[in-house]
Amino acid sequence: MNVLRQDLQRLAALAEQAAPAADQAVPADPWRPGFHLAPAVGFLNDPNGLCRFRGEYHVFYQYAPFDPEGRSVRFWGHYKSRDLLNWETCPVMLCPDAPFDLHGVYSGSALCGEDGLYLYYTGNVKEEEGDYILTGRESNTVLAYSPDGVHLAWKRLLMRNEDYPPELTLHVRDPKVWEEDGRYYMVQGARTREDAGEALLFESTDKLRWTHIHTLRTEEPFGYMWECPDIFEIDGQQLLLTCPQGVRRRGPGFENPYACGYFPVSGDVRSRCVLGEFVPLDYGFDFYAPQTFTDGQRRLLVGWMGMPDADYKNPTAAQGWQHCLTVPRELRWEDGRLRMRPARELEALRGRIRETAFSGRCEMEVSPMSDLLVSCEGDLSLNLSGAELRTEEGTLALTIREGGCGRTRRTAPVDTLRNLRILADASTLEIFVNDGETVLTAKWYPEDRRRTLALEGRGRVTAYDLQPMNLVRSPAP
Repeated sequence: MNVLRQDLQRLAALAEQAAPAADQAVPADPWRPGFHLAPAVGFLNDPNGLCRFRGEYHVFYQYAPFDPEGRSVRFWGHYKSRDLLNWETCPVMLCPDAPFDLHGVYSGSALCGEDGLYLYYTGNVKEEEGDYILTGRESNTVLAYSPDGVHLAWKRLLMRNEDYPPELTLHVRDPKVWEEDGRYYMVQGARTREDAGEALLFESTDKLRWTHIHTLRTEEPFGYMWECPDIFEIDGQQLLLTCPQGVRRRGPGFENPYACGYFPVSGDVRSRCVLGEFVPLDYGFDFYAPQTFTDGQRRLLVGWMGMPDADYKNPTAAQGWQHCLTVPRELRWEDGRLRMRPARELEALRGRIRETAFSGRCEMEVSPMSDLLVSCEGDLSLNLSGAELRTEEGTLALTIREGGCGRTRRTAPVDTLRNLRILADASTLEIFVNDGETVLTAKWYPEDRRRTLALEGRGRVTAYDLQPMNLVRSPAP
């Protein structure tokens, strides 16, 4: 086992060395995003350990550095920033170098302490044989400690499958940890032996020893597995965010292979509570595994701009990388629903501005990196270089006819369209509807670097050119 651990540690070091060499090719990549965090090489998925620690924002993420298709073991990649605009790519934080995580450092969260940063995650272990549901795998809860948020001091196994409730399969993962009333709480997603998804709540007084105190579930099974759970209170409303796998694909918000959304919670999640009706969080093609955190002033959310088991392709894999994260989104609970808006810091990237009113058809050229504000009166049809938005009898339909690489059509319930804000990057779209009450996220890959915006209806459009974020690489250790 010591030899295997040494090999994996060398693999992590090579991952850190590989990315700087790939940076030389980045300017020639037509789909490399300018204001979204994306890996220089390899495969990115779930955001992990989001926090603001000692004056800096930290964004960790699932990272397969040697395979843009994501078929290799996972590490934790790492970015940090003081202002959400200027980012530093840090060395890989966590690597699969222990017997309890040797097949992947899976998703988890961060707890900020006065003495350092505590990172909780799932250590994945797969045996050579088994169905990987009831046999053949380990889902271990692990704690890693960093005194400064950059360098790892130690990590420790906290719980194995035998420490979880006995009615569960081997699928227990994605710990999200927080402090409340002088105690520590952890929620994890789970799959029962009857193929029902649920969320487990644990309690601790010392960050190390955890006791299962409650299980959150619906009266009737809602999917077979709840991934990436997150519990928080916002503006007086408690919510459980999760990604239920196995929910029937049945219309707006449920058109992707897996769903993503939230349950409003009534009561105390630590003892007795009731989950309300599930509400989709994003209606586009590419949004999954979101995580929230507070920076002391507001609650922010970052999601993975991707989707597991999707049948559409991302041509950036041929460039050696795949996927990115959404921009940070500010959350509010307004009028009985969760609203998401781009973090206000992004407005500092705005440059040249063009404004025009339109009645009938309007066409204009916009920058590949744009912040587009559209207000409208009545029905609207919009086409941005092959990505179409159209109002259709109580819905807003997003259709990607050019550059979708298999992405076709998604719909969102919108009774009356009042306004849109579209953050368009080189190959990404984040569409905020009616001040963020509905959001559609998608990737698309137009062949022409020029971007043309065509509108039909009545309203006004304001187009800002956006500057790229500043991204630097810290020295290799």
